[in-house]
Amino acid sequence: MTTGWLSHELYMWHDTGASAGVMPPGLGVQPGTPYENPESKRRFRNLVEVSGLIDHLKVLKPRSATEHEIERVHTRAHIENIKAMSAAGGGDASYLSPFGRGSFEIALLSAGGAICALDAVMRGEVKNAYALVRPPGHHAVPDLGMGFCLFGNVGVAIRHAQATYGLERIATVDWDVHHGNGTQAMFYRDPSVLTISLHQDNLFPADSGSCEENGEAEGKGFNINIPLPPGCGNGAYVEALRRVVIPALQRYRPELIVVPSGFDAAGVDPLGRMMVSSDGYREMTRLVLTAADELCGGKLVMVHEGGYSESYVPYCGLAVLEEMSGVRTSIEDIWAPLMANWGQQALQPHQAAAIAKAAQLIENLPSR
Repeated sequence: MTTGWLSHELYMWHDTGASAGVMPPGLGVQPGTPYENPESKRRFRNLVEVSGLIDHLKVLKPRSATEHEIERVHTRAHIENIKAMSAAGGGDASYLSPFGRGSFEIALLSAGGAICALDAVMRGEVKNAYALVRPPGHHAVPDLGMGFCLFGNVGVAIRHAQATYGLERIATVDWDVHHGNGTQAMFYRDPSVLTISLHQDNLFPADSGSCEENGEAEGKGFNINIPLPPGCGNGAYVEALRRVVIPALQRYRPELIVVPSGFDAAGVDPLGRMMVSSDGYREMTRLVLTAADELCGGKLVMVHEGGYSESYVPYCGLAVLEEMSGVRTSIEDIWAPLMANWGQQALQPHQAAAIAKAAQLIENLPSR
């Protein structure tokens, strides 16, 4: 079987307006292109085509999620608020989440894209799948959008998987540089979903994503945060997977693994302060693929989240897709040799200490 690949031109039409990076215009800085714009995603898609990798993938088509499917993880009031603002010309979902006319419909298509990629894997049409969707979703909490996100795409897809296929154990591995607070909030009291987030410590949202946030009630132990100090490179990220993520997955034994896939931990991202290269993302993908093969028949779905370097997201995305599909193209990452020589790219003692602290949380996770 092949790897599934899902995208759509309408994802690129989600309009986040003009800003000075993340600041709204009118603050004494000339407005320009906001960080969450189509370009890094479009260039990722274009490189998949130009490299020839597209010929080895099964192209999947998205559908729009229904409001009922969105309501499995979001309040009716939140859905109606986004719908009304979108119809009126746009607004802000709460904080750093600007959008324009028609973004409600595009957000439904984004969540529906995650569902379709998951369906293709669960039905055995593909061995694994990558959904390049937009707007992203992992910051959206049940009653608010946040951090460029309107609806929780991964959360919507997971609830769909439970309702449609009766899955009892699903795991998420979020390697976006920002804490996956929205996904955490949706499943914080739910042992049927193991939520794992690797992220830069206290980057966004503020005061979110500590090791102490470990789940509540029946979900106690089923939320694992791995807050990493700024400056982590391939060594720290790969160690975090080997030391924390993979053992947690082996203990939980999921029936499906979903990766909220952000590339903003890359070394040249404007919103993160990490140093991961495409080689690091390739190795992380290899580790998760091996775990999926061992634990759940290879069932793995990746859903695109952040990543704001127009020049580097395409290389990271291509590396992940090459690993998922088992096909190497002739494209060489021109940044990788530079990043490999950056100081402290290897695992550092203070990074190892942070990873060791997170590894203690595995003991709180009931074994299967």
